[in-house]
Amino acid sequence: MRAFDFDTPRSLSTAVDRATDNTRYLAGGTTLVDLMKLEVMAPERVLDINRLPLKGVRYDRDGLFLGALERMSDVAEHPLLRGSYRVISQALELSASPQLRNMASMGGNLLQRTRCGYFRDTTMPCNKREPGSGCPALDGENRGHAILGTSTSCAATHPSDVAVALVALDAQLQVYGPGGQRTTALKDFYRLPGDTPHLEHHLRPRELITAITVPPLAKTTRSGYLKIRDRQSYEFALTSAAVALRIQGNTIHEARIAVGGVGTRPWRLPAVESALIGKPATEATYETAAAQSIEEARPLAHNEFKVELLRRTLVRALITVGGAR
Repeated sequence: MRAFDFDTPRSLSTAVDRATDNTRYLAGGTTLVDLMKLEVMAPERVLDINRLPLKGVRYDRDGLFLGALERMSDVAEHPLLRGSYRVISQALELSASPQLRNMASMGGNLLQRTRCGYFRDTTMPCNKREPGSGCPALDGENRGHAILGTSTSCAATHPSDVAVALVALDAQLQVYGPGGQRTTALKDFYRLPGDTPHLEHHLRPRELITAITVPPLAKTTRSGYLKIRDRQSYEFALTSAAVALRIQGNTIHEARIAVGGVGTRPWRLPAVESALIGKPATEATYETAAAQSIEEARPLAHNEFKVELLRRTLVRALITVGGAR
């Protein structure tokens, strides 16, 4: 770990004023500290933001509000989430380990970096870490890498579970920086790698996430999160699916679906949603709709199994949430 300046601002304006373009904000530190130890990240200044007023879980007519500094475990266990937003609660409970969830913040989770081994090994080239150096994963070990949204520069998978659930529910981020407060849709926040995989999101220099908001769901909405992984504890997704359905009688009237473990960012599936709406809640409907999820897949040498696994994951998630008659 390299030397850095450290400070603990007491207000948002002070935090932004004391930040530089090479400053990192510290919340739980469960990603940042690891990457600093590996010297994958080497900020010149670290600002501990835990004293900033960025907490709170509440619900009103505008929907759900989550402060960026709320800990993942507290949000997962909140009765409001367990009741009306089960897909978020389940995604959080299936993330990391209990110890990490007790420390990790909601805002920090959305900004965590990929777990690609090449990215974390500073002896290897990596376009995310050193733009233009190359992507050895394309022809190397790529079993856990993405099959959606990849480019000739990067195939790293986005690691967050709860980001997948939040994208499915049209969540928005409140962001504060030198230009003041602004709001952005989470689905538009993450960038595709293209030729610039080191630019992972649209957070501007010195900005920080202050809150997450989620629109209200109809009372009849059912939701859930399914995660498929190599082991049942402390493991990242091979595939995952966040599903929210509004079913009346046996007809699907609304569908919100995103998947993880397969994309370079949380991956919304509008074609699958459209294939479900107006159809009966049956396994045949789910099978037909799920086939839409893999049409744009571009597997690599070692992760072709994810294509079929994604389809099956989606069908299973739909049956679990919506039932099948």
